Amino acid sequence: MRYAIVIEQAVDNFSAYVPDLPGCVTTGSTPQEAEQQLREAIAFHLEGLREDGIAIPPPVSRVEYVDIAA
Repeated sequence: MRYAIVIEQAVDNFSAYVPDLPGCVTTGSTPQEAEQQLREAIAFHLEGLREDGIAIPPPVSRVEYVDIAA
């Protein structure tokens, strides 16, 4: 499966989350660290859903960019 992720700059670090997996969030001191932490969090999150007998949500979010003239 391929999930879209969002990495945002916060005041002192970076936060990351998966729109299709509510509650699956992490932080890191760099974007790369936040992404690595999120990869681990996704695996842990999916494992927990499986153990609880909850269906794995399919990846449905998509990412697009919009160009805006300044």
